[in-house]
Amino acid sequence: EAAAEAEVRLLLQEARESIEAARSYRRELQQRLRGLHQAREQIKDSATLTRDVLEQHFSDLKGTLKKLLDERLMSLLQEVDVIEQESIKPLDECQKLIEHGVSTADDLLREGESAVDGDVGQQNEKLCNFTKKALHIQLDSLPEVPSLVDVPCLSAQLDDCLLTILKNQIFRHGTVASRPPVQLEEFVEKPGGILVRWCKVDDDFIPQDYRLQYRKSTASHFEDVYVGSETEFIVLHIDPNVDYQFRVCARGDGRQEWSPWSVPQIGRTTLVPHEWTAGLEGYSLSSRRNIALRNDSQSCGVLYSKAPTYFCGQTLTFRQTVGQPDRRDSLGVCVEQRNDDDSLQRDKAVCISTNGAVFVNGKEMTNQLPAVTSGSTVTFDMEVVQLGPCSNEGGNFKLRVTISSNNREVVFDWVLDQCCGSLYFGCSFSYPGWKVLVF
Repeated sequence: EAAAEAEVRLLLQEARESIEAARSYRRELQQRLRGLHQAREQIKDSATLTRDVLEQHFSDLKGTLKKLLDERLMSLLQEVDVIEQESIKPLDECQKLIEHGVSTADDLLREGESAVDGDVGQQNEKLCNFTKKALHIQLDSLPEVPSLVDVPCLSAQLDDCLLTILKNQIFRHGTVASRPPVQLEEFVEKPGGILVRWCKVDDDFIPQDYRLQYRKSTASHFEDVYVGSETEFIVLHIDPNVDYQFRVCARGDGRQEWSPWSVPQIGRTTLVPHEWTAGLEGYSLSSRRNIALRNDSQSCGVLYSKAPTYFCGQTLTFRQTVGQPDRRDSLGVCVEQRNDDDSLQRDKAVCISTNGAVFVNGKEMTNQLPAVTSGSTVTFDMEVVQLGPCSNEGGNFKLRVTISSNNREVVFDWVLDQCCGSLYFGCSFSYPGWKVLVF
């Protein structure tokens, strides 16, 4: 009996496992069905959109061609009118001259016949007057009438090769692609931004430039955010926890037209944007408070972040426009804010000076980086390497820090006496003109 119960329990367990496996199998199949449905919808939607684009394009093309042909026809007809008018004008003048001569000759004939047939008593006087008048008219002078070979004979020269050229161009105009040559590859969350990466998926396509666009999912229109030759770009001014749609296309080498757009994909960031603290007299901030400008104020101090928003495992990036350097200048991160300091070259902070010197807890390292230049970026990357127990009361805590600038980097361990889940960032400049963007 015990053996039978055990067998029943075993069968029940196997049945439950089979049921769970069947449920999992059904979920997978349903997920694949949804994937097939999405693929089918994408094909249908893209085909419908492509048809609309083709029909609209060729409709516009036909309208433009008709307009151009009508304008050309009107221009040629006007040219015919001008030639006709200019050519007939001298003929009209010659005709008037001949008609006047005919009228004069008719009058002279009537007068001559009257003189010849008149009374004998008045005949001598009439004949004398008629003879003088005939000599005055110069009956041997005739106007010149141009021969037919000397007057214009209008014709139209129409080259039939235009139709051949147009036919060849039209037959080659436009292509239909089954997939775009580039696709979005990866989204990496950044504080107040998203790093977007894309890649070429058509081996035969040689890209010259890429074009990245984005929009909020609630917006109706995409907008350009990057055009260039790179295959990644950090899109800033992204609201946290909001979906954005991205798409990318490319322009082939030596071509003017852009390729079809990639399949739009959704990216988002959950990280709040980095912001500088407002109100420090020596610095002016942008509207989003992610750009700080060292102004002309004589006040000197460290400008800190609004909150400890830098977490280990992230990349903190500074991009700057340079001013006059000073050895006490600093860009870096720290455990806490100290309003009485004039530089981050102090304990519980790591930083780089504008001349490239690296400071850890106020001590200058042997290794140096290149001096900070205008438009260059300085990045901080940190990962936790914990030594011993960590508690709120304190303990050994080590961060492995990588600072990069101008394609050079230094790596070192930063030992702290307390756990730090997040850090402040800061900067200090002695002279005006420095501008720092943080992201």
